[in-house]
Amino acid sequence: MSLKVKVPVAWFGPGALVHHATVVCDGGRVTYAGPSAAAPPADDFLEVDGFLMPGVVDRHVHIRLADPGAVLLGGVTAVRDLAWVPDEIFELASASELPTFTGPVIRAAGAMLTAPGGYPTASSWAPPGTGRELAGPEDAAAAVAELTDQGAAAIKVSLNGEAGPTPSDAELAAIVQAAHERALPVTAHVQGNGQAERALGAGMDEFAHTPWTERLSDLLLASAARTMRIVSTLDILSFGDVTPELRTACDNLVRFRAAGGTVVYGTDLGNGAIPAGIHLREALLLNEAVRMTPEEVLTAMTAGPLAVDGPADLIVLGSDPLMRLEALGDLRVVVRAGRVVSG
Repeated sequence: MSLKVKVPVAWFGPGALVHHATVVCDGGRVTYAGPSAAAPPADDFLEVDGFLMPGVVDRHVHIRLADPGAVLLGGVTAVRDLAWVPDEIFELASASELPTFTGPVIRAAGAMLTAPGGYPTASSWAPPGTGRELAGPEDAAAAVAELTDQGAAAIKVSLNGEAGPTPSDAELAAIVQAAHERALPVTAHVQGNGQAERALGAGMDEFAHTPWTERLSDLLLASAARTMRIVSTLDILSFGDVTPELRTACDNLVRFRAAGGTVVYGTDLGNGAIPAGIHLREALLLNEAVRMTPEEVLTAMTAGPLAVDGPADLIVLGSDPLMRLEALGDLRVVVRAGRVVSG
């Protein structure tokens, strides 16, 4: 069944604000996105007095520690899970592709690659199997191959020097080479002095959190900005307060952006009191503390423009977040794979 959604204004992506807009979905894909006057007919019709935009993507979650249904009803239509027991999380990721699944589409990294006894193997939040302990460069490459075969969307590496041992530089090189041979990005949890520099030197593609344990040099951030991106996860450093860790992270992120780096939205859902769905405070921190414009924040929160042949995942807000980001807290409609799930 096709669906037509008509609104007074829609933001389809950067620079694409359309008044009197309509989106038509069929078979879980967008078949039309543009002015209402030119929209084709559809089986079902929904007219909403609000602001339409692509569904929000959270690029750092631990979805087994949250309620997938609440995540979707809160406006997040896709997530990336960055560390869980492989058998469990890849099964859930496969289920999320089905039309009967009540939750966001899930992409997953599987187990976090770490040193024997390294983070997160002794962490209370992580069940056995969440960390994959490595026994040398050959085993590191084999671990990447195993995760790839299971359906990994990324490879996550633990460089948490504050919580225990970390993989060797030779193991890091093997991980990156094996992952890139399989067209998979490598994301790093960096915590402790020197760990961000190690991730950069190994050729990793992303920091899974904004680094917060040390003030990174301008030279390091400029180098990282050329080849890496950063997942925000700012509010886990403060949970609504202002802390030294948050100040350090925001300073690093401001200078990373000034060097041309790309920032994407992520919350580390499952870690403490982070709400399911759109996390307004994370968006406001990006705007107010990191100095991103509202449109830059929305761009960081979405996977790409809402366009023909793209996934039919969208939300409608009660007002315009380009004027006030607080509008992200006034959710009216959620559409996932062309199906209205809220509204």
